[in-house]
Amino acid sequence: MRSSVLVLNAGSSSIKFALYAVAHVTIDAVEICRGKVTGIGTTPAFDAESGDGQGLSHRPLDPSGISDHASALAVILDFLHEAFPDQKVDAVGHRVVHGGPHHFQPLLLTEANEAELDLCAALAPLHAPHNMAGIRAAQAAFPAVPQIACFDTAFHRHHPWVSDTFALPRNYFDEGVRRYGFHGLSYEYVSQKLREIAPDVAQGRVIVGHLGAGASICGIREGRSVCSSMGFTALDGLPMGTRCGQIDPGVLLYLLGEKGMSVEEVTDLLYNKSGLLGLSGISSDMRTLEKSDDPRAREAIDYFAHRIRREIGALAAVIGGVDALVFTGGIGENSPLLREIVCQELGWLGFALDEEKNAANEIEIAAPSSVRCFAIPTNEEIVIARHTARLAGYASSAA
Repeated sequence: MRSSVLVLNAGSSSIKFALYAVAHVTIDAVEICRGKVTGIGTTPAFDAESGDGQGLSHRPLDPSGISDHASALAVILDFLHEAFPDQKVDAVGHRVVHGGPHHFQPLLLTEANEAELDLCAALAPLHAPHNMAGIRAAQAAFPAVPQIACFDTAFHRHHPWVSDTFALPRNYFDEGVRRYGFHGLSYEYVSQKLREIAPDVAQGRVIVGHLGAGASICGIREGRSVCSSMGFTALDGLPMGTRCGQIDPGVLLYLLGEKGMSVEEVTDLLYNKSGLLGLSGISSDMRTLEKSDDPRAREAIDYFAHRIRREIGALAAVIGGVDALVFTGGIGENSPLLREIVCQELGWLGFALDEEKNAANEIEIAAPSSVRCFAIPTNEEIVIARHTARLAGYASSAA
């Protein structure tokens, strides 16, 4: 049997997975396959592909049999056992969105620290409870296998105090009311990849935009996060697929007081009915908006681009300039239109795109005279696999 690391990313109605081969002598984990179960509790389906992108399975699942994360994980494990019988899962790595104020390194899970993570659920209500459900399903499936949590907040835990605090009485900061930043696993991967692609700028001043259904921007200097657009929760900063992004707190007081909305109603509004969906009234999906002739679709795209430019300008001021700009995430990697709109107004920072390279989604998309600009596909799973392999006693290391 060959040693493997299973990576799980449990969401509200899905589990994404990736299987990596590891060995004591390897320099890195090697992806065997990846896939997902979606539509848990509604219209479930299973998809899987090999590490080189070849389709392995695509099929609907019986809704009556896929009602929770445990039943979804069972489908994944049945597939892995049948497709790769020579692979033995020796460790499981989990994406956990929020580590709270105390956890900023990959963590071997125990009963005690799991209880601590449960307390973080209120800080990331869209993600944390489902992350923990995935962990418990994996523990039941692999009771003797180490389970490792890798935190999306960890990459940002070295911020200067001024980047993390709110102008509230200081005791709130001490209690954990602070800016945490998210998408850290993605930023960690991109920072590592940039050292391969452009080592001359990777240790300089880099701004990375993780742009997808969840979206944020991070200012990085000498390979370390200095400031992020996301804050106490994954609501702040940029507008997202269904999340509002930055909003005047007075609006929330107005909704609660004058409009008589409950906390639950405001929570639903901010997390599920705002962002690109709320602005356009059409869709939360950038691909749908780009194809639409409805002027509200273009207005939503323009607002998204406006907020991205605003954050880029702010982060450039914080990190003292910019030597490279990186687009990543589902939209950042795949939307030439959005990259074009964003960079059209960034000439004052030295940015200009090469139209052909941008249209082809090449890795480096800057014009010859421009400050360096990249579109780098992210890979959070390999980061989790590397951390998990190390904590489980293997020699896997970042490339």
